Amino acid sequence: MYWFDKYDIILGSGSPRRKALMEEAGFKFTVMVPDADESFPEDMPVAEVAVFLAKQKSAVFLSHPIPQNRIIITADSIVVLENQILGKPKSVNEAKTMLSMIAGQQHHVITGVCLLSQNSSHTFSCQTMVEVNSMTAEEIDYYIKWFEPFDKAGSYGIQEWLGLCKINSIEGSYTNVMGLPMERLYHELLTMI
Repeated sequence: MYWFDKYDIILGSGSPRRKALMEEAGFKFTVMVPDADESFPEDMPVAEVAVFLAKQKSAVFLSHPIPQNRIIITADSIVVLENQILGKPKSVNEAKTMLSMIAGQQHHVITGVCLLSQNSSHTFSCQTMVEVNSMTAEEIDYYIKWFEPFDKAGSYGIQEWLGLCKINSIEGSYTNVMGLPMERLYHELLTMI
């Protein structure tokens, strides 16, 4: 994308899905993974958590001056079921519990994004509603065994088996569920250049 060629774009994320989305969209960028605190206040409204975490990640980059023409993108995605945040599972049992909770239910995926440059800091969020069909215990075990969803909020990736075979409907951005709402990101970046 020639109009971004003069910008040094940094993706402040270790997510392979965010990296793949940026590559598939044609962006030239460098990955720099921030060592950020991913905790948030317990009394924070759920709808604000993803943006808060994206800002926490971007704050790491403020320890050094930001060069001119550099744009830093940080993001965080959460899965919300009935006002409860489902994070990344720490064990097989936790993954089973989360997948059992979302099976046959609707939940929301909220991604918060922070865009940081020498002269500005801008945040936004995107929300997508996802409805998952019911799943048997065997299907849940199969998914965990073969797709190891331990680095994914809510214990699943929309681009994998669960997304292909068990998602009944999606209202909103598909790429948001993958971890980066590309349509919105592209629009927001255009306002910065």
